[in-house]
Amino acid sequence: MPDLATPAGWLPVVFLVLMGVAMLVYVVLDGYDLGVGILLRGGADAEKDTMIASIGPFWDANETWLVLGVGILLTAFPLAHGVILTSLYLPVALMLAGLILRGVAFDFRTKAQAHHKALWDRAFFGGSLLASVAQGVMLGLTIVGFASGWLPWLFALFIGACLAAGYSLLGATWLIMKTEGELQRKAVRWARASLWLTALGIAAVSVVTPLVSPRIFDKWFTLTTLPLLAPIPLATALLFFVVDRTLRRLPLRLAQGNEYGAWVPFGATVGIFFLAFYGLAYSLFPYLVVDRMTIWQAAAAPESLMIILVGALFVLPTIVGYTIYAYRVFWGKTRALSYG
Repeated sequence: MPDLATPAGWLPVVFLVLMGVAMLVYVVLDGYDLGVGILLRGGADAEKDTMIASIGPFWDANETWLVLGVGILLTAFPLAHGVILTSLYLPVALMLAGLILRGVAFDFRTKAQAHHKALWDRAFFGGSLLASVAQGVMLGLTIVGFASGWLPWLFALFIGACLAAGYSLLGATWLIMKTEGELQRKAVRWARASLWLTALGIAAVSVVTPLVSPRIFDKWFTLTTLPLLAPIPLATALLFFVVDRTLRRLPLRLAQGNEYGAWVPFGATVGIFFLAFYGLAYSLFPYLVVDRMTIWQAAAAPESLMIILVGALFVLPTIVGYTIYAYRVFWGKTRALSYG
C-alpha cells in the first residue's frame, strides 16, 4: 500500500469513496423508480398514471448518479475501467438498452393515443426489468472476479433476479409513501412479495463473497474482526424484521385512514441497501477487480487526479443541490396524472 500521506496514496482513496457514494445513491434513487417500472404491470390503468407520476420529477435526474460513478471509474481508474467494462460488455449493453427503452417509453406514453398507451406501458416495464436484471448480473460477475463458466453465470443470473426483487421492494415502499387508496394497499402486498427474495440475494452475496477469495474470508472471520463486524449482518436481519412487521401491520392502519409508519418500510429498506453496500465495499477494498487490481494500480497519474478532483468539487455539489431541491419541491402525496 502506498504512503497515504502522498497524493499518489490518498487521491485514489478519495476517488474510490466518491465513486462508491455515487453508486450507492444511484442504487437507492434509481432503484426505486426502476422498481416502480417493474411493478407497473400490476396496476390498473388509472393506477399506472399515478405510479408514473410518483417518479416523474425524479427518475431522469436519478440516473445522473450512474453517469457520475461510471465517469469517475473511467477518468480516475482507467485501467480498471478497461478490464471491468470488457468483462461486463454483454450485461452493460443490455442495461443501456433497458434504460433507453424505458426513457423512450416514458416520453411516448404521454403522447400516445389510448390504444397505444398499453404498448408503451409494457415497454416501460420491460426496460425497467431488463436494466435491473442486467445490473444484478454485473454485480454477481464482479463478486466472482469475472470468472468464466456456467456456475459463475448461474450465480450472476440469480443475483440479477434478486436485485430486481430488491428494486421492486424499494419501488413498492416508495409507493406506500407517495400514494393513497387501493394503489397504496397494493404496494404493501407487492413489498411483502419481494421482501424475502431480496433477503435471499443479500444472503447469497454474503456467503459467496468470502468463498471466492481467502483474503476476503480472512477479513471477516478472524478472532479480532468477527466481533467488530458481526453487527452488520445482525443489523441487516433486524431491518428485514422491521420491514416485515411494519408491512403486516400497515393494511389495518391504512384501512382506518392512519398513515403512521408508512415511511418506515422505505427507510428500513434504504438501510438494508446501505449495510449490504458497506459490507461489500469492506470485502473488496482495496481491489477494484477481486485480488487482481488495486485502486493504486488502476489509478491515473496523481497530477491528472488532482485536476479531476477540482472539477469534481464543482460538479458534485451541483448534483447534490439539484437532487435535494427536486425532492423538496415534489415531496408529498402523488396526485392523478394529467396531460394538458
